[in-house]
Amino acid sequence: MFQGGSLWAGLASGAMSQFQDTKNFTQGSLDRNEYAVKTATNVTGAVGVMAGVEYGALLGTSMLPGIGTAAGAIVGGLLGDRVGRMLGQQTGNAIFNGMIGKKTEQPAARESK
Repeated sequence: MFQGGSLWAGLASGAMSQFQDTKNFTQGSLDRNEYAVKTATNVTGAVGVMAGVEYGALLGTSMLPGIGTAAGAIVGGLLGDRVGRMLGQQTGNAIFNGMIGKKTEQPAARESK
C-alpha cells in the first residue's frame, strides 16, 4: 500500500516537521508535553500524507487518467496532511495533556499515619 512516491512524500513531510520541533525542544521553546504532542501530530500527519497521496491519485485516475492522477495526488496529500495532523494533535493532547499526562507528572503521594 504505502510505497513509492506516497511513502517518500509522507516521510519527507514528517521528517521536516519533526526536525523543526526537535530543534525548538532542544532550544527550550517547547516543554516535554508540547514536544510529545507535536511528535504525535507529525507522525499522524505523515501517515495522512501517505494515504492522501495514494487515494487521491487513485480517485484522480478514475476520473481523468493522467492529469487527474497528479491533481488527485496533490489534493489528497494536502487533505490527508490536514486531517492527519488534526487527529494527531487531538489525540496527543488527550494523552499527554489530559488525565494520563497529568498522572505521570505528579509525584507519588505517600500516606502518613
